[in-house]
Amino acid sequence: MKIKEMPEDSRPRERLLKFGIENLSDSEILAVMLRTGTRGKKGEKGENAIEMGERLINQYGLDKLSECSLKELQEIKGIGPAKAMQILTLFEFNKRHHMAQKPIKKITCAKDVFDLFHDRLKDEKQENFIVLMLDTKNQIRGEQLITKGTLDASIIDPREVFKPAIKSSTSRIILVHNHPSGDPSPSQEDKEVTEKLIEAGELLGIKVLDHVIIGNDNHWSWKERKNS
Repeated sequence: MKIKEMPEDSRPRERLLKFGIENLSDSEILAVMLRTGTRGKKGEKGENAIEMGERLINQYGLDKLSECSLKELQEIKGIGPAKAMQILTLFEFNKRHHMAQKPIKKITCAKDVFDLFHDRLKDEKQENFIVLMLDTKNQIRGEQLITKGTLDASIIDPREVFKPAIKSSTSRIILVHNHPSGDPSPSQEDKEVTEKLIEAGELLGIKVLDHVIIGNDNHWSWKERKNS
């Protein structure tokens, strides 16, 4: 049954207007966002948006669905490029809203770096290598994603790492990357990259304050390890 053929009290948009969005189920909220369901192929029954939302929630759950990439979403039955982008946008907006509720403007320790990046990186399936730029009082001036993929000391180009800091006249940076495995323990490559970039920073007059690796629930800090 198409949504427009359903009783008004059963339609998600009408229920939202009458009762408020907090009274909608997860699948109804997803249906409001998706707007339409799918047409059934020959011999198959189609789905309205509510039925599609229920199937996605039951089959994947919100957590797993939020971890899917654009490509992975499009591999799900009934999800084309437009719906995949809608779902991806929903979860990304929610992630950014959550981050905005606890803004961190000054870095005082590695835990601040973990708190700043954890929500953003915890579901990433690839390593993200980021440069966090600070002023002389350790206030955040900006950040730049440098590479995405396995960290490899042989291919990390210091020029690319320090370029955003030079461009913004920043004299202090913190290196940040995540481990998709959830274990923040450094690999040999991680240590080599850190040493290589600390040395390059000294030549350029840009101090590498720390290298923080983000795990699922904890972090590893080059500075803390060195001082322990």
